[in-house]
Amino acid sequence: MKLITAIIRKEKLNDVLEALFDVEVQGLTVSKVIGHGGEAEKIETYRGTTVKIGLTEKIKIEIGVSDHFEERTIQSILKSAKTGEVGDGKIFVSPIEKVYRIRTGEEDEEAVTPR
Repeated sequence: MKLITAIIRKEKLNDVLEALFDVEVQGLTVSKVIGHGGEAEKIETYRGTTVKIGLTEKIKIEIGVSDHFEERTIQSILKSAKTGEVGDGKIFVSPIEKVYRIRTGEEDEEAVTPR
C-alpha cells in the first residue's frame, strides 16, 4: 500500500479530480496549503511598501492506494496537473505500514479498497 501525496496548482484541482475519477480512484483528502518551490518570488507594492511574496497557494491531495492502483494514480495526476510551467507541483509516494477502516475495523488492502 502507498500514500500518494500530490502538491498541485489550485486551478488544476478539477482536472486532477476528473482524471482520478476516470481511473476509479475514489478515496482522497484535499487541503489548501501554501509553500515555496521553484517559482520565482513575486514582488508587490502595498500602500507604498514593497513586499516580497515567497509563498504560493497550492492544493495538497493525499490518496491511500493499494499497490495495483499506484501507477494509474500517479500517471493520471501527472497528465492532468501538468501545464509545462515552473510550479506545476510534485508527487510524493510513501509506503503505508498499516491502515484501518474505522467504521468496519477492516485492515490494510480491504480498508483502502472502495466498497
